Amino acid sequence: MVYGFTLPDNTNFQEWRVLARQCFLAGLAPENIEWRSTKAEVSLFDAPLKGPEPKEDAAQPVLRNTCLALLKSVLRHSDQGRFDLAYRILWRAQAEPALASIPVDPDIARALRMMHQVRRDAHKMEAFLRFREQGEGSGGRRQFLAWFEPDHYILQTVAPFFTRRFTDMDWVILTPKGSIAWNGQQCAISRNPCDKPDVTDDVDLLWQTYYVSIFNPARIKTKAMRSEMPRKYWKNLPETQLIPQMLAQAGARVEAMAAQQPQEPPLFHKKLQDRYKNKIKSIP
Repeated sequence: MVYGFTLPDNTNFQEWRVLARQCFLAGLAPENIEWRSTKAEVSLFDAPLKGPEPKEDAAQPVLRNTCLALLKSVLRHSDQGRFDLAYRILWRAQAEPALASIPVDPDIARALRMMHQVRRDAHKMEAFLRFREQGEGSGGRRQFLAWFEPDHYILQTVAPFFTRRFTDMDWVILTPKGSIAWNGQQCAISRNPCDKPDVTDDVDLLWQTYYVSIFNPARIKTKAMRSEMPRKYWKNLPETQLIPQMLAQAGARVEAMAAQQPQEPPLFHKKLQDRYKNKIKSIP
């Protein structure tokens, strides 16, 4: 008999674990379960989200910490096959306790790729998210709003980072996969999809000014730039609106820099050199 389970696309590890444990205790092998998400086609085997009755002598599944961390990361990926992969690793790990430490294993190799993609997605969100100020809230604390479009379900992954870094202000981060809100004391995570807000503030101009000031036209590497900042992030970043213009003007700016006459260094430069020389002389 094949059991079929259709889970919501935003099902997290804790929710999947309850159902997976029921299936494991009932002795269901991976080939006897068809895992589906709500975006997949409906299967004839679909049943209510209730696992089969456990066997009387069933033992609880045991996982090493490395395998548990791997499964948690896999369940934050958006791949619709992640439920099946996670259960297969759970099942195999009972007979192969060190399974998660074998990177050449096909299941583990796929899981590690998914983990890397989840971590990269979280890193990009931490790097490319921009807050817009919305005024003051209660107690005179500043209120901010941000929008980001992650590829995976990483809100639980990035919430501690934003809470630690922006603890002195109230903020809300909206995404198509949910939201994170911080009021100075508590962090609330919702999985309800959000619509993109239409917000701007004066800080956008500061970002553009800063970006122009650090842009070096003599060291343009567009391939590397797009690797670190893919185009899909550009539409939500104020500074990226200037990239086409800066790239078009780069050649002329480099020529102007090459034709410019040498200039004397600032006055403080000589003072720093003298201070350094005296420090070297004072060393025995």
